[in-house]
Amino acid sequence: MIKDIPRPEVEDVLLAVVKYQEEDWKVYLLNRRDEILQNVMITSRGYGEKEGQEQKTSTLRHMLPQLEPKEYALIEPMDVSVFHLNNEYLVSYFIDKQLYDKKYIFVPDSIKDENLVYIKELDQKGVLHR
Repeated sequence: MIKDIPRPEVEDVLLAVVKYQEEDWKVYLLNRRDEILQNVMITSRGYGEKEGQEQKTSTLRHMLPQLEPKEYALIEPMDVSVFHLNNEYLVSYFIDKQLYDKKYIFVPDSIKDENLVYIKELDQKGVLHR
């Protein structure tokens, strides 16, 4: 049964939305682990409401054959026009034949200047989701 499948906790794999210019933001996947992440699949979508109207974005899928230890990868640009939505990222990968997966959600209006922190790997400020 599905409840019998081991689901290890995801640790030291993070998402960051990084601000480069006023309207230029990018999403990165950071691997702070000591192991290689293999067959990394990322699915992203936005959903929510604006002025009582339901809104959603297209679902995008990204694949990385691997992400080396202590490395990062650019996933996609992010437009400020979707910051009022829930921006959801489903990240799945393998480490030594063990599947890991985690859902990261940047809730509405969480991507803003007040939430920026320094991200050493990128040498930039951004919103970090653990």
